[in-house]
Amino acid sequence: MTPNALEIKKILLLFQDGVGLGGGLNRLKHVHARLIRIGLDQDNYLLNLILKSCFNHSANTTHYTRLIFDQTHQPNMYLYNTMIRGLVSHDHFDQSIEFYHLMRKEGFLPNHFTFPFVLKACGRLSDYQLGVKLHTLVVKAGFVWNVFVKTGLVCLYAKCGYLESARKVFDEIPEKNVVSCTALISGYIDVGRFGEAVAVFVELLEMGLRPDSYTFVRVLSAVTQLGDLDTGEWIHRYVVDASMGRNVFIGTALVDMYAKFGNMDRARSVFERMPEKDIVSWSAMIQGYASNGLPKEALDQFYCMQRENLRPDRYTMVGVLSACAKLGALELGDWARSLMEENEFLTNPVLGTALIDMYGKCGKMASAWGVFQGMKDRDVVVWNAVISSLAMNGHVKSAFCLFGQLEKFGICPNESTFLGLLCGCTHAGLVRDGRKYFNSMKQTYSLTPAIEHYGCMVDLLGRAGLLDEAHKLIKSMPMEANAIVWGALLGGCRVHRNSQLAEIVLERLIELEPWNASNYVLLSNLYSVNLRWGDAEKIRSGMIERGIRKTPGCSWIEVDGVVNEFLVGDKSHPLSNKIYAKLDELSKELKAAGFIPTTEFVLFDIEEEEKEHFLGCHSEKLAIAFALICTTPDYVIRVVKNLRVCGDCHAAIKLISKITGREIIVRDNNRFHSFIDGSCSCNDYW
Repeated sequence: MTPNALEIKKILLLFQDGVGLGGGLNRLKHVHARLIRIGLDQDNYLLNLILKSCFNHSANTTHYTRLIFDQTHQPNMYLYNTMIRGLVSHDHFDQSIEFYHLMRKEGFLPNHFTFPFVLKACGRLSDYQLGVKLHTLVVKAGFVWNVFVKTGLVCLYAKCGYLESARKVFDEIPEKNVVSCTALISGYIDVGRFGEAVAVFVELLEMGLRPDSYTFVRVLSAVTQLGDLDTGEWIHRYVVDASMGRNVFIGTALVDMYAKFGNMDRARSVFERMPEKDIVSWSAMIQGYASNGLPKEALDQFYCMQRENLRPDRYTMVGVLSACAKLGALELGDWARSLMEENEFLTNPVLGTALIDMYGKCGKMASAWGVFQGMKDRDVVVWNAVISSLAMNGHVKSAFCLFGQLEKFGICPNESTFLGLLCGCTHAGLVRDGRKYFNSMKQTYSLTPAIEHYGCMVDLLGRAGLLDEAHKLIKSMPMEANAIVWGALLGGCRVHRNSQLAEIVLERLIELEPWNASNYVLLSNLYSVNLRWGDAEKIRSGMIERGIRKTPGCSWIEVDGVVNEFLVGDKSHPLSNKIYAKLDELSKELKAAGFIPTTEFVLFDIEEEEKEHFLGCHSEKLAIAFALICTTPDYVIRVVKNLRVCGDCHAAIKLISKITGREIIVRDNNRFHSFIDGSCSCNDYW
């Protein structure tokens, strides 16, 4: 090799090692130009070094490397392999396949360097046919026992969904590695065979292999899908014993797993021990809190993230908007929206859906509709969000009209579409429409009603007084009715005072949820309404004996961007004295307007005056009184409650809206109520 060639070789080797990269691609071009000047531009060895240096330096050199290759008169096998490997490494899978075909056309046979990368390209492109041809060639060329080629075949079959073939090739590998195991694990996960994925992971450990972070992330997702917390905790212990707990990817996967199992204490513990946290870790915590009924904690976590100067991404924002929706925190939702570019909401269906849902649950239907109209890509999920929001806000006929527009835009409704429609029918008491949409699911759209659809129908029929029809519908269900469905029927029994059927329903509910206090409380309410105080007391005594506690009523209200929380009878708020003074003032005005407290909603057999006192301390009334003393007359009062609004509070809030001239929106765990000038959006059907 000439002195010039040796000098160029040294420079190129430095480039490959990451040394002397000043000038980047321009410097490489100067080196290439020098090769041309001294007549070495056809030296395959030096050209190979240039190609490798280009691919190692940047993903944006594909055009230049192609130019170098095209100007080579007699490219050899090494150049073809370098081009294929470089293109695959930068995700240019189509071009790598093109080079493979060109190589075969020139009469070159692939070797053990060629096969793994071409197989990877086939897997990523789901080109199963070419993959099978490559497998045949692997056998003919004598590379059948090469571990890297075999691993490539496992990855190919797993990516294309041919798990039996992938497993067969895997079993033939004499010395299995983490990559082949992880490929098989991922293949099983991709087709929903989570148990087999976990079994392969166990095999991996039994072979003495050490999983990498990607393997752990994948198997933890499988454990989550299986709902197997015990295995998840075992893997967590293994991670700690292997000193891999500091890995940000594994830590995030563990946070996500515990959050999806509803164990936010464990998720928090893992999160706080992570030495390094990225935006994905923070998003997992925020979404975990939001999806587990802890919206205030989700927002607190978001504020902590902000203090770390991390910019929220779309996943973070979905969790934040979900928390705002649950709390009815419109101001916070608007502020969160301003943290991202408007176009991100309008071009991303997931973000847009979260924003529509937030506005809908905050009673700001005009804003929800505005987002819907501005969406660039409106898939069925976006349509479902706005249909549900319209139904929730009492615009049931508008929801029906929008449903009629779906098919005109070429979008097929799905199960969630009908769930929104049925919830609207339940909200407004439209039994005939409910039956129509429920029946059309199967007859017109070939959709099988899920248990949620049956639950809506039972709720609708029960509240309309059609208790026998609701009971028959439960008996005809193709699946076993759950506690929600039976609870819907029990709610109908409560409204229509059918204690005989309620007792039958409760027996079933106790079998399904023996520690759920709401079942006992609802029956106790029913006995109280019918003045069966002894039976009501037995229910309450039984709850005490079993250690069952009623969930306390809790309401949230946002004022000036701050979410305030009130419990029933709460006196911990800094403005408690003023709040109770306002309640006394409202009580006098209500009595002057002819309002009589509905004391049948109090559980105890006590004096009427004491019952009125208990009703006056309900959490939603405390929240409304707080808003009345802290906000201007044009401020829309938005309250979210964790339990159902009782009949007395519903009637009282209607009259408060008329007396004060305020719009009051209350969302409980079952209904959406918009009170304006003495009327409610639910038309008192609840």
